[in-house]
Amino acid sequence: MPASHHPRRIRIRPAVVLDEAHIEWRFVRAAGPGGQNVNKVSSAAQLRYDARTHLPDDVFARLRRIAGGRLSADGVLTLTARSQRTQSGNRREAMDRLEELLRRAAVPPTPRTATRPTSASRAKRLETKRRRGQSKTRRHRVTGVDE
Repeated sequence: MPASHHPRRIRIRPAVVLDEAHIEWRFVRAAGPGGQNVNKVSSAAQLRYDARTHLPDDVFARLRRIAGGRLSADGVLTLTARSQRTQSGNRREAMDRLEELLRRAAVPPTPRTATRPTSASRAKRLETKRRRGQSKTRRHRVTGVDE
């Protein structure tokens, strides 16, 4: 990190602020394109963010559903970006993905409003039940008819 670089604070929503100081970076060797540099330069960026400590409980619960295997049992989110050829490019890509995940997790689900069935749909349902009952009744053995 350059000396002049100050950690950014990114507002996801009023109660959720992503502070770059809480992100731990690790750079590893990436597979894929890179020519002669691919085996010498650690350009893949691995981002680690302790979500359990830095996020409200409701956002963390939604993040757990969204993130899947990228979230460890102890609440640390790990993202690896390796599609770019430079550390800075991969670092930017990992940050973008983290922001996107947190933005999705920060949106509370819209509560379901209970509705009642229309009178037409109730009548249709009862008519269907009546017809079905009649067809089943017709399958029974006929009694009381002279043979």
